[in-house]
Amino acid sequence: MKRFFSPDQLAHAPALELHNGAFTPYAEIPARAEMILHAIGGADTPPDHGEAPIHAVHDTDYVCFLKEAPAAWAAAGRPGDPIPYAFPIVGRRPLRLERIDALMGRYAFDATTPITPATWNSAYGSAQSALAATNAVLAGERAAFALCRPPGHHAGADYCGGYCHLNVAAIAAQAARDAGHARVAILDIDYHHGNGTQDIFWERGDVFYASVHADPATDYPFYWGHADEVGEGDGTGATLNLPLPHGTTIDAFRAAQAQALGAITTFGATLLVLSFGADTWEGDPISHFALRTPDYATLARDIAGLGLPTVIVMEGGYAVDALGANVASLLSGF
Repeated sequence: MKRFFSPDQLAHAPALELHNGAFTPYAEIPARAEMILHAIGGADTPPDHGEAPIHAVHDTDYVCFLKEAPAAWAAAGRPGDPIPYAFPIVGRRPLRLERIDALMGRYAFDATTPITPATWNSAYGSAQSALAATNAVLAGERAAFALCRPPGHHAGADYCGGYCHLNVAAIAAQAARDAGHARVAILDIDYHHGNGTQDIFWERGDVFYASVHADPATDYPFYWGHADEVGEGDGTGATLNLPLPHGTTIDAFRAAQAQALGAITTFGATLLVLSFGADTWEGDPISHFALRTPDYATLARDIAGLGLPTVIVMEGGYAVDALGANVASLLSGF
């Protein structure tokens, strides 16, 4: 299987995030990618596909913000990495905001996702890895893996959050659509719901989004991912959320995934994007499922059984020492 990763993706390294009422060390560290690379035997550097596929998913003003926020933060005399502290919680009027403090809240939904001077290049490299894997599949590979770091599924068209800045799964899916696939499916099996991916395709009927995740009644991101969220307008019925309780093991997870795979088959997708997070592992420090390392190969075999060309993009997973083995297990199932 072809694998892609840009060295630029290692440069993003915020120091702190706001978590449970205190500033704590940033969990989405470069060592995550390094452990995966070691376990899978390395990856190819992706070619540069430019910004056009990114702008096909993300608003231009938001992309400019990601590039410019660190310099604006420094110019305002703020110490540390840019991080928001004020958010518009009831709607967002189209105001012409200039102060960096206001823009941070305008383009973010939480305080866990700082933006460093290296963030844009790292997120850009992550998107290029996803595009390289997509193009490999479009060229005839049965499956390809993009080691996306930073991850992407919490990022919306015009907001960051959950360690995510550019939505790599959405970028991959849109690139497949633009290449001629009329119906594309995204299967998200990260512990946390991919709220950004859901938002991007919420009113579209050409991309099906299915997610197996922790119940948002108890887990981040809380405000998205409930079972009654099914899309709107042309997208009605093209979103499927399958929330699960703390302590979920392979049998229950596999059954929920089977429900998602059945829905994807009914939808008639001709290409699959898999958002894979290994934070469903039993020892993950911020999650509460109980999957074991061999379980990922089982889940992958079930997914491969669809027979769809599959773009695999890396999302979460924060038990760094076990992360490589968990990713290797998943890839072995394909």
